[in-house]
Amino acid sequence: MPAIAQRLQNVEVAASAAMTAKAREMAKGGIRVISLSSGEPDFRTPAHAIEAAHRAALAGDTKYPPYAGTPALRDAIRRKFRRDNNLDFAENEILVANGGKQIIMDALLATVDPGDEVVIPAPFWVSYAQMAKLVGGVPVLVNCPQNNGFKLRPEDLEAAITPRTRWVILNFPNNPTGAACTRAELHAIAQVLRRHPDLWVMSDDMYEHMLYDGFEFCTIAEVEPALRDRVLTLNGASKTFAMTGWRVGYGAGPAPLIKAMANVQGQLTAGVSTVGQAALAAALDGPQDLIRERQAVYRERRDLVVDWLNQAEGISCHKPEGAFYVYPNIAGCLGKTSPGGRRIDGDTDFVTALLEEKHVAAVQGAAYGMSPYMRISYATDTESLREGCARIQEFCRSLR
Repeated sequence: MPAIAQRLQNVEVAASAAMTAKAREMAKGGIRVISLSSGEPDFRTPAHAIEAAHRAALAGDTKYPPYAGTPALRDAIRRKFRRDNNLDFAENEILVANGGKQIIMDALLATVDPGDEVVIPAPFWVSYAQMAKLVGGVPVLVNCPQNNGFKLRPEDLEAAITPRTRWVILNFPNNPTGAACTRAELHAIAQVLRRHPDLWVMSDDMYEHMLYDGFEFCTIAEVEPALRDRVLTLNGASKTFAMTGWRVGYGAGPAPLIKAMANVQGQLTAGVSTVGQAALAAALDGPQDLIRERQAVYRERRDLVVDWLNQAEGISCHKPEGAFYVYPNIAGCLGKTSPGGRRIDGDTDFVTALLEEKHVAAVQGAAYGMSPYMRISYATDTESLREGCARIQEFCRSLR
């Protein structure tokens, strides 16, 4: 058999995707699985976005699009950044891609040479480190401990930066912990970054509109304008507008970086679906009331899940500021054995036994760079969350 490229030797399949796939296979076999492993909103795409896509298709807007995005969508993105983030970008400072993930990959391919380092606060979204490795980079993980609310400490960031650092990736509200930074906390991080003018800064703001209890969102290019010429701010349709399947994301940053990223994208996938772009433009410019409505639902779900998990023996669950995940500590369950005979020596053992014996899918903390934890998504209906948490409580009580 012909060889597979060496670059894939250390690149792993995302644990969340693997767990979700396993849960789906079990469901196909007739098992009622409560899947809390996928970060996918259970809400519908807004009707006005779907209608805009339909109109675009009927009007013949089905030809090859510009690599960087349609002018209509880039204008809508410019308005969004001005409205929500006090940031003003020119059209040539905006790139539309096939989801936020492609924005990240475009940026890394455009800037990272073999051996360059990418600083990633941990816990982190599983794909950051894998994508860094795929382009020949070296992920450098910076521990963000629970006793600091899973937030990045400036002194830890400073210690992680070396002459080989090419990027620092920020993701607040965070996947998997839900942690978010105040303006003062982000400003302190920005002062570290100002001392290192040769590195890029990526701000993944995908969970921007999922903040609770009056917590206010801010992004680093807004907090520290002096960094604007080396910050890439990315966002997308998937979380805010429940448009995961539409695969439309966008990034904004300095024109030379965006030009290089567009060149990369042109060789990989070219432009993004025209009808998908029409849908996102309508979502960005249309009524925003649904954001607040869904935000209220997520807050109720967060409170329910945190309360129920804190009643489970051996589990301690931190209450996050945002996103739609919780990241409970399972240290009190280690060293025990499940009714099915599996010894729980780590969080991978825990989530495996939980799925096999109680049919609840979660993701091990090891996949996100911090153990012993697990990630639970509450982007699903309340009934499923109640049953899932009840099963987790039962599982924990059964450990011996």
